[in-house]
Amino acid sequence: MSWWVGLLRRSWQSVPHTVLTPAAWLVVGLVAALNASRFVPTARPVDALGIALIVLGPLLLVVRRAHPPAVLVGCTAVLLGYLALGYPFGPVVVPSLVALAEAILRGHRRVAYVTTAVAVLAGLAIQIVARGGAAGLEGRLGWLAWLAAYIAGCELWRARSERRAQAAATREETARRQAGEERLRIARELHDVLGHHVSLINVQAGVALYLIDDDPEQARRALATIKDASRDLLREMRSTLGVLRGVDEEPPRAPTAGLGMLDRLVADNEAAGLAVTTSVDADVTGLPPSVDLAAYRIVQEALTNVRKHAGAGRALVKVTGADGALRVVVDDDGAGPPERPGEGGTGLVGMRERATALGGTLTHGRAPGGGFRVEAVLPLAGSGGAAVGAAGAAGARTEEETG
Repeated sequence: MSWWVGLLRRSWQSVPHTVLTPAAWLVVGLVAALNASRFVPTARPVDALGIALIVLGPLLLVVRRAHPPAVLVGCTAVLLGYLALGYPFGPVVVPSLVALAEAILRGHRRVAYVTTAVAVLAGLAIQIVARGGAAGLEGRLGWLAWLAAYIAGCELWRARSERRAQAAATREETARRQAGEERLRIARELHDVLGHHVSLINVQAGVALYLIDDDPEQARRALATIKDASRDLLREMRSTLGVLRGVDEEPPRAPTAGLGMLDRLVADNEAAGLAVTTSVDADVTGLPPSVDLAAYRIVQEALTNVRKHAGAGRALVKVTGADGALRVVVDDDGAGPPERPGEGGTGLVGMRERATALGGTLTHGRAPGGGFRVEAVLPLAGSGGAAVGAAGAAGARTEEETG
C-alpha cells in the first residue's frame, strides 16, 4: 500500500511541472493576445495564425522533460516566427524562457547557449528590418540584461541541484559502506564467539564421554562447563544478532566482553586443558569500549587457535600500556604453523582486521623462545590512553625494582 501511495504522490508532484505550467501560460498568452490591440495599436492584430503560434509554445512544453533541446529549439522558432509576422510582443516569450531553464538544468548548456545567441541575433534583425529600424533597440538591450540575469540564475540553480545530488549520492555511499562495515564487524564477532565456545564445548563433551563410566564426578564437571559455555554462547550471539534487528528487547544482564573478563576466559581455556598465565601491566578499567572489546577478542581468538592448532600445553598472555597504546601479546609453547607463504586461516585475518580498524597493527610468527606469538598494538585516544600508559610505566618500574 505504501508504494502505491508513494507512486501517486510522485505522479501528482510531476503534474504541475508537466501540465499545469504550460496550461497556465497558455491562458495568460491568449488573454494577453486578445487584449494586445489596446496596448500596442500599431502591431498586427492577433488573428488565427497568431493564436495558433501562441498555443503551440505551451504545447511543446508538455514534453520538455523528455526532449529539452528539441523543445527549446521549437519554442524559440515559434517565438521568432511570431515576432517576424509583426504580432505584439508579450507573454509569448515565456515558453521559450521555461524551455531554456529546463535545458540548462538538464545539462544541455551548449544547445541552450547557441540557441539563445541565435534567438538574440534574429530578434535584433527582426527589430531592425520588420519593426521600424533601430529606434526600439534601447528597450531590447534592457531585455538582454534581464536575459543574462535569468541565465545566471538558472546556472546557480543547476549548480545547487548538482551539489544536492552529489551530497545525496555521498550519503547513500556512506550508508552502504557503514552497512558493509557493520556486517563485517558482526561476522568477526560471530566467528570469534563461535570459535571459542564451540571448540570448548567440543573438548568438554569429549572429556565427559571418556570419563562418564570411570570418573562420573569429572564428567559431571565437564558437563557443567558445557552448560556454562553454551549459556555464554547464546547470550553473546543474542547480543550480536540483536544489532541486526536494531532493537534491544531487554537491557543486558551480563557485562559486555572486555579485558575485565580475562580471568573467566583463562578459566574456560584451563578447563579445556590449556594452562594460561596472564601478566597485565595496564589499567584496563578505563579503556575505550572499542579497544577493550578488540583486545579481548584478539586474546580469545589467539587462545582458541592455540587449543585447536598449535598442539601447545601452555600459553602466556601479556597486556601492557605505554605511549598511548595498548600492547597485547599471546605466546605459546607449541610447534607453530608451517612456514608456507600465505598460510593462515580466517582467525588471523579477523584479528588483523580488528587491529587495523582501530588504526593499530597485528603481527604473528615464531616466538623468541619457540612456539608461536600473536602481538597486537592498539592505539588509544584521550585520557584512556594516558591512564593505560601511566599504568604500564608504573608496572615497568616495579619489574625493574624487583628484578
